[in-house]
Amino acid sequence: MKYIVALLMAMVLNAGANLLMKVGIKTVETSGGLMKDGAVGAVKTILTSVPLFVGLTCFALNAGLYMYALQSKTLKISIAYPIMVGGGFAMIATVARLHPALAERMSWGQWVGVGFILVGIVLVATQTEPLGA
Repeated sequence: MKYIVALLMAMVLNAGANLLMKVGIKTVETSGGLMKDGAVGAVKTILTSVPLFVGLTCFALNAGLYMYALQSKTLKISIAYPIMVGGGFAMIATVARLHPALAERMSWGQWVGVGFILVGIVLVATQTEPLGA
């Protein structure tokens, strides 16, 4: 069970990282883009932008938790990866639609696609051996 919890936490951190970086980069793009002052300028921008820095930190934590989850002798990567990526995709689509800073539009067909992805994840995860140890 601890590996499943780690996997779900990794999924949330991965989605959060992507969302934070999108919000953070919106302010950077108005001032010329991330690479406008070269690689050193980009690093400075990331270190001084709270959303970009926290997003990058979330990615690092995500990687650590994902590696921990993969230690499980029963949690296959063919199950873990679709859960993390597909579940994260559904989270990102929902938050990107609802968050005022992003306010992305999605058609009903796109929502149906998100639903199919979630159904696919459930099928992949439940039509095999038990998930975690």
